[in-house]
Order: sequence, then C-alpha cells, then structure tokens
Amino acid sequence: MTTKLSVIIGSTRSGRAGVPVAKWAYSEAVSHGAFDVDLLDLAEFNLPLLDEPKHPRLQQYEHEHTKRWSAAIGPADAFLFVTPEYDYFTSAALVNALQFLSVEWHYKAAGIVSYGGISGGLRATQELRQLIGNLNMMAIPQTVPVPFFSKFINEEKIFVPEQPVIDGLKLTVDELAKWSKALKSLRAN
Repeated sequence: MTTKLSVIIGSTRSGRAGVPVAKWAYSEAVSHGAFDVDLLDLAEFNLPLLDEPKHPRLQQYEHEHTKRWSAAIGPADAFLFVTPEYDYFTSAALVNALQFLSVEWHYKAAGIVSYGGISGGLRATQELRQLIGNLNMMAIPQTVPVPFFSKFINEEKIFVPEQPVIDGLKLTVDELAKWSKALKSLRAN
C-alpha cells in the first residue's frame, strides 16, 4: 500500500508566495520517493467560514465544498502544511480549513514549511503546531522555516532556496515517512 502525503498551500491571499514555496516542497517530496504526493491549494476549495450546521466529528456534511475537502484530506497519511506568517500567526484560511474537519486528521503525521521575515515564520509554526495537536495529528518536531523568503523567488516565480532549507525539508520528509508508517496501526483501529 502506498503512503500518501498531501502538501497544502496554506494561504489564499492574492499575490501569495505560498504557491512557489509549496510547488518546490511538492517537487522535493516527490523526488524523495517515500510518498505518493499531491498538492492541495486552499484557494481552489473556496471554503467559507465554518458553515456546516453539524460538528465535523460527525462527518455529516451538507455542503459540497466540505465534501470535496473531506475527500481530499481523508486518504492522506501525512501532511506538509506550507504557511505564511501573518501578524505572528498562521493564516486564517488555514485555521479555517483545519477546523472544517475532524476525523479526517486523526492519527496522521504533519510537518510545516513556514515563510516570513527574519523569523522565517517560526511564530506561525508554533501556533499551528498547537492546533495540529488539538486535531489529533502528530506534529513532528522538525520544521522548515524560510526567512526572507522573497529573495529566493526568482523572476519566473520559482522558489530556489539555499541548501540549509533544502536539507531541512529532506529531514522533515524523512521524519514524516517514519511517523506516517508508525501511525497507520492507530488509524486501522
């Protein structure tokens, strides 16, 4: 059975940098070879603010956008969230997308690539890790902060990071592979 990793673009803002950063992370994860990888863009799901009338743990979704989101998230064994840092926090769109579901997240490994200014999005990462844990995912300790991210996006809008960022992502994907396999038995029960 193939292990599936979903790389999630965690911003929906116009002009967002998450797309080139996530495309790079996706490409690196595919090259790594441990996962069947897909790239999910929150903007394409167009999730409104928590509009389901029933609690997500019941999985009794009424809206088509929620059913599509659930169908995209459910089969994954692990996640790599690509998040900006907005006002020392992760994006509201990503928080909303996470809170839209419940059971689909359980017992799955999660890693984070963050981008921002001098901190590289580490404050957003810390907040996001707490939410991930509250949703019953395993937030791995390895994260990939990208400080001053804009200087690594070239004129063709391609993200070309320095070697420490590349090495950090490889380590993160290595750990996601280990954790996702270890957590499979919990999901089977």
